[in-house]
Amino acid sequence: MQRYDIIIAGGGHAGIEAAIAAAKTGRKTLLLTPLISQIGAISCNPAVGGLGKGHLAKEVDALGGAMGVLTDKAALQYRSLNASKGPAVRGTRVQIDMDTYPIFARDLCLSEANLSASQDMLEELIVENGAIAGAKTRLGVTYACAAIVLTTGTFLGAIVHIGQKQLPMGRMGEIPSLTLAARLKSLGFEMGRLKTGTCPRIDAKSIDFSALIRQDNDETPKPFSLRTPIEGFAPAQIPCFIAETNETTHQIIRGAFDRSPLFTGQITGVGPRYCPSVEDKINRFSDRTSHQIFVEPQSRQCGEYYLNGLSTSLPIDAQEAFIRSIKGLNEAKISRYGYAIEYDYMQPTELKHSLETKKIAGLFCAGQINGTTGYEEAAAQGIMAGINASLFVGGEAPFVLGREEAYIGVLIDDLVTKGVQEPYRMFSSRAEYRLHLREDNADIRLAAYAYRYGLIDRIQAERAKRKADETNAGVNYLKTNFLTNNAQTLRRLEALGEEPIGEKVSLMTLASRPSFSPAKLRAVDPYFETLGAEALEQTLIAAKYDHYFAKQQEQIERMREMKALAIPSDLDFGAIEGLGSEIIQKLGKFRPQTLFEAEQISGMTPAALDILAIKIAVSNKRRNRGR
Repeated sequence: MQRYDIIIAGGGHAGIEAAIAAAKTGRKTLLLTPLISQIGAISCNPAVGGLGKGHLAKEVDALGGAMGVLTDKAALQYRSLNASKGPAVRGTRVQIDMDTYPIFARDLCLSEANLSASQDMLEELIVENGAIAGAKTRLGVTYACAAIVLTTGTFLGAIVHIGQKQLPMGRMGEIPSLTLAARLKSLGFEMGRLKTGTCPRIDAKSIDFSALIRQDNDETPKPFSLRTPIEGFAPAQIPCFIAETNETTHQIIRGAFDRSPLFTGQITGVGPRYCPSVEDKINRFSDRTSHQIFVEPQSRQCGEYYLNGLSTSLPIDAQEAFIRSIKGLNEAKISRYGYAIEYDYMQPTELKHSLETKKIAGLFCAGQINGTTGYEEAAAQGIMAGINASLFVGGEAPFVLGREEAYIGVLIDDLVTKGVQEPYRMFSSRAEYRLHLREDNADIRLAAYAYRYGLIDRIQAERAKRKADETNAGVNYLKTNFLTNNAQTLRRLEALGEEPIGEKVSLMTLASRPSFSPAKLRAVDPYFETLGAEALEQTLIAAKYDHYFAKQQEQIERMREMKALAIPSDLDFGAIEGLGSEIIQKLGKFRPQTLFEAEQISGMTPAALDILAIKIAVSNKRRNRGR
């Protein structure tokens, strides 16, 4: 029997990150995937990043993950979203080549030391004394291992829907995972059913691009990954286009509602609220006369285009009819039809914050099996599951990021404390501390962790530390140095196009002006010539948000105090007067270990938290008196 430290089941974005992270930490790792050629497959939207999602992907990159590097290798177009708004809500989105991304991903996995790959499917978990002991595969191979990470994507009990057709597939043309789905249910895990979908692809030769609105790229893009050399970075970029549906489109779609599996009851799984199918949009927003469609290239050869915004499970004839009703797509030829896919997921309240299951030691889950949607959410969970599986094998404490440390911390905390009833998608609004959790400082926040676990080298870690140290020094200099309204200062400000100052002011006050730029900061004081470009940018952001940062830091400190208040493991929630029956039921189900974890439970009220805090304090006093 072959033995590995860790087995990763599934070669999607979660599986890639989990496998590479586990291998980098020195664990002998096996990646089991149905088709090695499909490692890193871009099943749906051919892009990485965006608002909220871009933050996750940048954090994965800062932790030494693969997604950022692969994105730069396969990039077709770079765009900064919300560029005119504040740094906290900006997001980088990169259009990628869906044909080459999986090739780069496969090669990266196969070249990683300590990582092996096998074209096979995990079907059976071998559990001994409540812990993982091994796995059996579809081909009948048995492996011994200490930990398993399930990254099964949409394959568990999966069914593809196109109109009334139902096809047992985990992705179009690929076999589903039925035996494992049944095994997880037999082990007592709470399972549910979700639905997602994909859009039709169009033969480029059949598109009238002159009738579409061109959407160009950023002129001077920055690499997505910190490990992509910035010197000489000038990728050839390709435009996207925008089309619009119309009343005729909507009439055709409404006319096919009676054949839509979404409305006939054929699909029982819950779909993503924030990325609905086109038929769902037409039904829910009946007052809208049009919806934007983003026509995006799927490869550098531009042979096919993806119709972002037209996810559908309508029958083939309806898809052809409504697409050809759209200006610019009147002669469109569909190369790949859209479809919905329904699949099983594990309720993530079954997991610890380490992404290890509560029922079985050494069993971890990451990605869509946990009820999320999106490549970036999957990758974020994958890298954390890979790290924690390695720590579990070594008998070490788990690695858990707090909500104040990373979007990854927000994501995982939301999942394991609140659970999901619909596919979870990351938004910047989910992060209470988003002013602090920006794309531009992901390395400052996370590089030390990445270096500790062996995921980045010393050079990368030192670069992040230097950026942090220079930023701290720059902020301190702004706070402790002042300008007076003498003639020299006034002339300098006038030359910079800045309003004069009326009295002595700190450099912090001056730099907080919306009009102040890094170039102006260097012109005002030569000290800032000593800072690197990244540190200077961080310093200026700190100046503009200084007041808000101070308030947010106070919130973080209060949260840390709450997080540290442990709930006694033997506390009888049912005996606490003043708690409603629903609150008692939820506390009993989730068994939060701290007051902070209790606060994160959906439906928890401030009044209930106050009662719980008082009860904990009384309980702790009694314990102390009894010593």
